[in-house]
Amino acid sequence: MFRADAEELNLYRDMVGRFLEQEVAPHYEAWEKAHIMPREFWGTMGEAGLLCVDMPEQYGAAGASFDVCQLIQIEMCKRGYLGLGTAYGIHTNIVAPYILNIGNQAQRDQWLPKLTTGEVVGALAMTEAGAGSDVAAMRTTAVRDGDEYILNGSKIFITNGIHADLVIVCAKTDPGAGAKGISLFLVDASLPGFARGKKIEKMGQHCSDTAELFFEDMRIPASALLGEEGKGFVHLMDELPRERLGCATQAISHAEGALQITSEYVQERHAFKQPIAKFQNTRFKLAELKTELELCRAMLEKYEAKFYAGEMTVDEAAMLKLAATEMQLRMVDTGVQLHGGYGYTDEYVISRFYRDARIQTIYAGSSEIMKEIVARSVLGR
Repeated sequence: MFRADAEELNLYRDMVGRFLEQEVAPHYEAWEKAHIMPREFWGTMGEAGLLCVDMPEQYGAAGASFDVCQLIQIEMCKRGYLGLGTAYGIHTNIVAPYILNIGNQAQRDQWLPKLTTGEVVGALAMTEAGAGSDVAAMRTTAVRDGDEYILNGSKIFITNGIHADLVIVCAKTDPGAGAKGISLFLVDASLPGFARGKKIEKMGQHCSDTAELFFEDMRIPASALLGEEGKGFVHLMDELPRERLGCATQAISHAEGALQITSEYVQERHAFKQPIAKFQNTRFKLAELKTELELCRAMLEKYEAKFYAGEMTVDEAAMLKLAATEMQLRMVDTGVQLHGGYGYTDEYVISRFYRDARIQTIYAGSSEIMKEIVARSVLGR
C-alpha cells in the first residue's frame, strides 16, 4: 500500500476545501434542519472525484492513496460536518474496500464504478435490535435455494439506509454455528422483498440518514455472496482496523475543530471586565485538551504507519478508537462549558459539535467493547 507525498496531499486539501466551501457550507444548516442531505449530493461528490478516491483507476476512481481518503474526512469533520463525514465514511471507507478486498472480479466490476460516481449509495447492515456488538446473536438468515439465497430478517441503525442502493448485509447461513455461521451479501435494494422503515431521528448527525431495513423472503442471486460462505465474521474482523482507523480520524479532526472554535470564542467573550481566555481555569482546560489531542494524533500516526505496512492489529485499532473518541467527547463537552449558556443554543456551532460527537463512542464498537478487546490482549483471554 503506497502513501501520498506532501505535494499531492496539499493539492487535494485545497481542492476539498474549495468544494466544501462552495457545495456544503451554504446548505449544511438546511440539511441538518431537514434531517437528511439530498440524494443528488452523492452525485455531486462523485463528479468532484471525492468518492472512493483510493479505489483503482480501472473502476473510474482516482487510484489515490488511503491518505487522501483520510484527508477528505479530516476536512469534513474539522469544519463540523461530522454527519456528512460519517455517511461518506460508510460509503467510501467501508463498503467500497469490502468489495475490493473480499469481492470477486464480477462484483468489483458491477459495483465499484457506480459507487465511485455516486450513482449507487452504499451501506453496511450489521446491527439488529437484539444484536449490536454481539454479532453472533443476529437473527437475519440467508437460506440457500438453488441458485439463490432467501433473505429474512431486519437491521437497525443503518447509516445511509434511506438512500442506499447497495447494502452489505450480514446474515446467518448456518444458524447453529454461532459466529462461524455468518456470511456477507451484496444486496441490491431494488429487488422485491426489500423494505425500509421510516428515517430514524437521532440526537445528532442529523443530515446523515439512518434507517431500519427489512428483508422478507427476499430472493438474491447466489452470486451476491461476498467472500466465502460462513467466513463473514472473519471478513468483518479483517476490515475492522480500517473502519476504526477512520473513526479515530473523524474524532481527532472533529476535536481539532471544536478546540479552534472554542479558543476563538473565549478570546472574544468577556466576563468580569476581561476575556474568558484570561482566567486560569480556561487556560488550563484548553492546555490539557490540546495535549490530549496531540497525544491521540501521535497515536494515530503510529498506527496509520502500521496499517500501511499491513501490521495493524485488532487490539491496536481498539486502543486508537477508544482513546480518540473518548478524547473527542471531553473536548466538545469542555467547548460547550466554556461557551456558557450560549453553548447550549443552536446559534453557536459548538452545540452541533457536542450532539454529533456523542455517537462516536458507540458505533463501530462501543468503548466498553474496545476495552474488552484491549484487556484480552493484555491478559491473553
